[in-house]
Amino acid sequence: MEQDLLQLLNSTAKELETILSTKTVVGAPIEVHGTTIIPLISIGFGLGVAAGSAAQAKQGQGNGSGLGFGGGIRPIAVIIANEHGARIETIKSGAASVVEKMADTISQVALKRNASSGE
Repeated sequence: MEQDLLQLLNSTAKELETILSTKTVVGAPIEVHGTTIIPLISIGFGLGVAAGSAAQAKQGQGNGSGLGFGGGIRPIAVIIANEHGARIETIKSGAASVVEKMADTISQVALKRNASSGE
């Protein structure tokens, strides 16, 4: 029983290792009219494991084990880079803020592009 739990814990840890990489924390770049937007993400996970056995006079021998796992992912900022430089824009909370921040950036880029082309 304990050996099965150890194998489960080891395989879970190996999977976490593949999930938690810099490619996960730094998202894929998005190109919009000469501006690159790169999302930054915060990832947190927790893991708990327990195993035990006991003998009781009336009920006999008993074994038990358990594994608990929880996690969360949230956007925290975007890197915005163009020909004028790069900056980091923080995100206050949630996916709605990410969409709003990206929409604002895209509209600003479009306005600047239109203004520079004389439209």
